[in-house]
Amino acid sequence: MSAETPPPTVQTDVLRHLPPEPHDFPIAVGCVDAGSNAIRFLCVEFQSPTRFSTTHYERVPIRLGHQVFLNGELSEDAIDATIDAFKGFRQVLDDLEVRHFRAVATSAVREARNASVLVDRIARECAIEIDVISGSEEARLVHVAVASRQDLADDHWVLCDVGGGSVEVSLVDDVGMLWAESHTMGSVRLLEVLSGADGDPGRFQRLLTEYVSVLTLPTQATYLRPAGFIATGGNIETLAKLSAPVALEEPVARLSVQDLRASIELLSRLSYRDKMEQLDLREDRADVVVPAAMVYLRVAELCGVDTILVPHVGIKEGIVLDLMDDLVAHRSHEERQVAQLTKAAVALGRRFLFDEAHGLKVAELADALFDQLASLHGLDFDDRLRLRAAAILHDIGLFISYKKHHKHSLYILKELELPGFAESDMMVIANVARYHRKAGPSEHHLEYSGLAPIERVRVSQLASLLRLADGLDRQHMGKVRKVAATVRGLELWIDIEGDGDLLLERWAVARKKDVFEQTFGLKVCIGEGFPSP
Repeated sequence: MSAETPPPTVQTDVLRHLPPEPHDFPIAVGCVDAGSNAIRFLCVEFQSPTRFSTTHYERVPIRLGHQVFLNGELSEDAIDATIDAFKGFRQVLDDLEVRHFRAVATSAVREARNASVLVDRIARECAIEIDVISGSEEARLVHVAVASRQDLADDHWVLCDVGGGSVEVSLVDDVGMLWAESHTMGSVRLLEVLSGADGDPGRFQRLLTEYVSVLTLPTQATYLRPAGFIATGGNIETLAKLSAPVALEEPVARLSVQDLRASIELLSRLSYRDKMEQLDLREDRADVVVPAAMVYLRVAELCGVDTILVPHVGIKEGIVLDLMDDLVAHRSHEERQVAQLTKAAVALGRRFLFDEAHGLKVAELADALFDQLASLHGLDFDDRLRLRAAAILHDIGLFISYKKHHKHSLYILKELELPGFAESDMMVIANVARYHRKAGPSEHHLEYSGLAPIERVRVSQLASLLRLADGLDRQHMGKVRKVAATVRGLELWIDIEGDGDLLLERWAVARKKDVFEQTFGLKVCIGEGFPSP
């Protein structure tokens, strides 16, 4: 996109996730995927909730990851070029009257120390809000896209998306992700890390092989025996086309592992210029295709498959399909965030064989307490999401052992990630989960004392609500159907309605109310029944 792109139409608000409205088809939807190797801009027109046609597509070859993977910052030239690109995107969005739109940035921006400079300039100069998403959110969007092309029902599949800065590997079915892992092993990153050996093709290949060999898959991928391996990303599409020129004409192409090995051997012998001249590869594809191919081969070998499926979709298709799903379901942006978090948390919990029904029930009860006591705690919607994540996953430490499982939950969660949460958020979530039982927050606890003062207050407030919610599902049987929490003077009254006498639930709340009483200075009282309207 040239610097002569006309400035965007003046708008009063930044273009962001708009609230859903009733719609008649066709519906225009757009997205931007600001990756580490290129920026992709897609506008589509949906004729039905699942069928769309492309109205505009651009791939802008801006390698945001180049300087980030070397020195940790986006270069000024890359930032300026990205701003120019987004100004052009905004003009197209206005011309096509696209109102439903999402822009995301992945690993390069996620890791850049000066990412806020880019994000703020895009909002200020282009009137577009861009989300810097986590690796797990990348994997979720890829799953949404793949599920639209490949029938995933009644089995498990390994998905692998190789971007410029990271590799997302997940085990999925037609419902969602059973687990997902993000590895800092993208094609551009590998190129930069091993750049010192690029003058010696043989040495470069040996280093690349050794570097990629550290990639492993969780044991679930082995004992569940996945039905197949599905690969996404521009590099695997290029490799499929090299092996079978008609591959891109098929909805889902098939690339044999044998052909992939042959392509790696051929590409490794060719110079950068030969790859462009003899194989007609783009400049920004010719140098990264071999590192990407090595990652795909490694995952294929770990899966023990002979064939790789290539559905020709990726994050950008996942975004537009995800937005359309929200429109059809008439979900607000906040409702979509809750739905996405719930999917991701459940997927994470499944990796550790957690009690899904109990986690979701405790989250439901925690949500109710949070909403009903909003005037008391004064926390915001982001805190509600943190509480929900901790509630769903509070027992994840049982994967290690029952004894001290609350501490195991802390250790597990602080090392993992969930879509939309920064590392600091995950520390809060981990601490909240840790305090769902036994002793409450204490300055003597290392992970708690290491938090900022405002975060320690947040943990105490959220943990006090989680303890009450967990007590209300003491038997893990979902007996409590309704809860009402009201402040009366210096007392908090909790009334519950459900199946049976709920004596054990009342007993559990009485045992776990101490943190709430210490945090808020209110005596917790358990009512005899649900109050009359």
